[in-house]
Amino acid sequence: MIEKIFALVSGFIIATISSLGYAGVAMMMAIESACIPLPSEIIMPFSGYLVHAGRFDLQLVAIAGAIGCLLGSYIAYYVGASGGRWLLLHYGRWILIAPHEIELADRFFDRWGGPAVFVSRLLPVVRTFIAFPAGVSRMRLLPFTIYTLVGSYLWCLALAYAGMQAGHHWEQLAPYFHRFNAVIGILIVAGAAIVVYNRVRSIMSAPAHAGE
Repeated sequence: MIEKIFALVSGFIIATISSLGYAGVAMMMAIESACIPLPSEIIMPFSGYLVHAGRFDLQLVAIAGAIGCLLGSYIAYYVGASGGRWLLLHYGRWILIAPHEIELADRFFDRWGGPAVFVSRLLPVVRTFIAFPAGVSRMRLLPFTIYTLVGSYLWCLALAYAGMQAGHHWEQLAPYFHRFNAVIGILIVAGAAIVVYNRVRSIMSAPAHAGE
């Protein structure tokens, strides 16, 4: 089932880029950066293959991808800035997010927002979702724009270059990228599980301490 879905997604990406050119690259990367997990590990290597085939220019395809990332990130950023904080303040407890933790995130983005966004743009999985919390914390837009654009350009350039070097065998890169994605995903899930465990333990121990 998963393989069929992956094949359909891959076909959609390839058809879009083949028909729309650089605009297709930008559109696919915009979707990926708007918190919709469309795999850039297919988008950019296939674009790199088209560089190998002589249809695209490597620098232009990386720039198109970076611009698409920025546009999609703006969407996620403004969703977070406009309604994300209200949702987390009112319903965050259902996913174990307390109001003071939102304040901690605000201080984190105020101090480390630029480097955090830059590094996140170079990490699979994380890069897809970083713009939303940046918006919730109202990170300043200019640094957000610069770090998103630079980080996204490097990511797009690296993947497109790999696809260009692989040539007709660009799709053989996918298993390697997905293994890395799996590692990142496992680390995120493990980290979330630790946070949930600690939160539940503190909630369960609170009545006992109150009765002492």
